Amino acid sequence: MPAPRHHVIIGSGSAGFGAATTLRARDPDCRISLVTLSSLPFYNRYDLPRIFKGCHDWRDLLPIMPAKYDELGITLRRNSRVVDVDGKAQLVLFAHNERLHYDCLLVCAGGRGYLPEILADQRHLMHDFASFEAAMKVHDALPRRGTVIMLGGDMLGIDLALNLLETGYKVTLITTPQTFWPHRVDDDTHARLIAALEDKGVRVVGGSTPVAVEEGPPNGSARRVVLQDGTEIAGDVVMPFCGLVPAVEFMLSAGVDIERGLLVRPDLRTTGENIWAAGDVCQIWSDKEKEYKFYHGWRNVRYMGELAARNMTGSDEEFKAGKDRGIWLDDDNAIQSSFWEN
Repeated sequence: MPAPRHHVIIGSGSAGFGAATTLRARDPDCRISLVTLSSLPFYNRYDLPRIFKGCHDWRDLLPIMPAKYDELGITLRRNSRVVDVDGKAQLVLFAHNERLHYDCLLVCAGGRGYLPEILADQRHLMHDFASFEAAMKVHDALPRRGTVIMLGGDMLGIDLALNLLETGYKVTLITTPQTFWPHRVDDDTHARLIAALEDKGVRVVGGSTPVAVEEGPPNGSARRVVLQDGTEIAGDVVMPFCGLVPAVEFMLSAGVDIERGLLVRPDLRTTGENIWAAGDVCQIWSDKEKEYKFYHGWRNVRYMGELAARNMTGSDEEFKAGKDRGIWLDDDNAIQSSFWEN
């Protein structure tokens, strides 16, 4: 009797979690290893702004409790950093020197926040929002009615900004070319969206590029952002929201083609044998546009994970992007985005 197939999933976000549960439903006898760098099981990162509304227990963000993974026969490997993938030997290599063999590998590693090179050396003076732990650090660093200086303002950042305003904090948005990423908007739409944010209470600063983040003076605000024109913006916390960069470094020797992300066919298979990819980490071939494209947003990411899992277990489906309604203002002059839709 052949040994059960071993499916390894790198990344436990929406794509990875959806893939793991789909694999279990389709192949009751297979082994499933779900690998994550996080110390926590899957939670929807789009729910993290709830922290500023009193949700301080990470268990309240979980769709299923940790014991459920055992019931489903899913081995959850937390706090595990993947440093390399050997595509020929079908091995995942960890920072702690362990090697894990796979029959099928699904890469759902997502992306990290992009930061302009000029600010890279000051990363330690900024807060990210990529995990529950990071979000709690922001919460703890913000004094009551404190000010967040937001750089860029992609759609994850805009969602956070609106939640912060609702809970009594202040937001200063310094616009960059990544404002409203991943949407591309014309000048007229950009102006109307900015006006809508200002109506909600966001202080918007545009027209000059951030060139430095500094510690504030001893008796003043904790942080200061310096713009190219010499303007200085004071606040309590600085947060970059300038889009995502796919996390692909550990795949460089895996024998798969990489452009900005992992290149995959419409069925989400990479150019490497027995390796698939899903979510923000991959670019999908579009026959219509004759190019590889990213498809962002929670709805697309979850769908990709489930689709990849079906194809790993014998299906032959192609990714079909839902209608992208873009970004718009509703009848109440509130910003709406297909990026946020689930």
